Amino acid sequence: MIADDPLQNVLYIDLSRNRFHVERRPDLFEKHLGGAGVAIELLHETCPAGMDPFAPEAPIILTTGPLVGLMPLASKAVAMFKSPHTGNLGESHAGGRTAVAIREAGYGAIVIQGASSLPVYLVISNGSVKFRDATTLWGMRHATTAARVIRENESGAGVRTILRIGRAGENRVTYACVKTETYRTFGRLGLGAVFGSKKLKAVVIAGKHSLPVADRRAYRRIYDEVYQAAIASPLMKKYHDLGTASNVLPLHEIGGLPVRNLQQTRLDDPRPISGEGLAEGYLGRRLACAHCPVGCIHIAALREPYVNEPYFYKTTMISYDYEPIYALGTMLNITDPAGFLRLLDVVESWGLDAMSTGVVLAWATEALERGLISTRETLGLNLAWGDSATYILAVRNIVEQPNDFYRALARGVEYASSVYGGQEFALAFGGNEMPGYHTGPAAHLGWLLGLRHSHLDNAGYSIDQKPTAPPPTPETLVDALMKEEQWRQVLSSLVICFFARGIYTPEVVQAALEVAGFPRDAAALTQIGESIYRRKYAFKVREGFDVEHLRLPKRIFETPSPLGMLDEAAMQRALAYAKARLEG
Repeated sequence: MIADDPLQNVLYIDLSRNRFHVERRPDLFEKHLGGAGVAIELLHETCPAGMDPFAPEAPIILTTGPLVGLMPLASKAVAMFKSPHTGNLGESHAGGRTAVAIREAGYGAIVIQGASSLPVYLVISNGSVKFRDATTLWGMRHATTAARVIRENESGAGVRTILRIGRAGENRVTYACVKTETYRTFGRLGLGAVFGSKKLKAVVIAGKHSLPVADRRAYRRIYDEVYQAAIASPLMKKYHDLGTASNVLPLHEIGGLPVRNLQQTRLDDPRPISGEGLAEGYLGRRLACAHCPVGCIHIAALREPYVNEPYFYKTTMISYDYEPIYALGTMLNITDPAGFLRLLDVVESWGLDAMSTGVVLAWATEALERGLISTRETLGLNLAWGDSATYILAVRNIVEQPNDFYRALARGVEYASSVYGGQEFALAFGGNEMPGYHTGPAAHLGWLLGLRHSHLDNAGYSIDQKPTAPPPTPETLVDALMKEEQWRQVLSSLVICFFARGIYTPEVVQAALEVAGFPRDAAALTQIGESIYRRKYAFKVREGFDVEHLRLPKRIFETPSPLGMLDEAAMQRALAYAKARLEG
């Protein structure tokens, strides 16, 4: 490690006392690189067993990595916390320029603890932390409005990031998100609710620190190799042209697209809300994260007339990806792109995780159909497949929580179904709502066993779509999932966008780390990945996680996948094998 690298600095902030200090922690970054590896160690240090996620001392940890600001596609920041949604490990990643801003502000990690008595936002810049009064921002419906006010009153334009929450975070909806930049999000597992519990409305981070490299000539060569590989990659071209929304039509074609709360796996006509359909009818622009040559962020331009002013139009710019299309589109049987975009814009403006929100609404719709709830619980809303206008009203109620039913929905589908019934069609895995892939057993096992219960943990859906002969056994599936997830711990510690995992092979990672001043051989990288994996799993077990008690939603065994009907006995065998491996 280069001696004066600011990556070694950890900034500790105490919201209760309006104090901060910096510690040099080369021990953390030497052993764990950065990102997720450093974050899980800091979480073990600052979050005692059994701590309430909303306790004042519950930590919010933001980390960056040794390649951030130096290499293409090293563009993610890691947030780690105890999740109010699942009760164990909370980890979320966001692109944009947050990671670069943290590193150029002079830090490798930021730890926020305590709770303010009044709403506050933080400004981290020029080696100091300022605690600003956010009373007038608290209660603003649209998270972007609060960001606009902050942007106009703080310096650092062009080199800063602004993280902020909406009303969902203020009201502690357990799957509230944190918005960063205009179109990026720390989406899953409830970081926004933890912000809200601390009365923390926003965090502004800015800086202009230069970043050292060990060998300038070698650095330029490695940078150019990675850059050229990225722009020449057919996969990256797909992400540039259509973004992750390009997944809609292929998943529909193979019968792996969740529709109507996974009662179906195909739409009558998927094209209107596919990547192709949205690009043809609504694409307004493309954007890229910092240090990314790909530009996979797709922004729709929704043009609508003002009420009672037919010749005057407003244009709303809305970022879309595959997962919001699945959760707020296909899962709710919404195929009208304008209706889908309106719903997505409302979900984003309130500061909710789109994926959890869509699954919650899908469960509520089916529960109403089956008579488990009535319009008395929904306060007169007749939730119906495809009715985006009614779903918009329901989203507001989830945020404002006017009765017990909406308070239950604000805690997620696992909790709501435990109160009102319908767990057999409540699509949660380890307490976190289902991602958008019904591709086969590896996808569902991946969410159950993944440390974040996320599709990005181990890409089980990718394993499903590469069938082998003979078919994999439950044991070989688990082995493949764990191997992939352990390597992803290395990537999420650097911190590399997972879309670039095919470019950042172990050989490329070694070369990039060498020029960045963090030389590691292949054996060391493997050991780091395994160690981080174990440390995360240990935290989860400490907080009550047990593979034996994972719930398998019955719905996944009732709806055919592209690989046929899933075998519950085989899934249970896989879980038993996973437990033996993890605890052996």
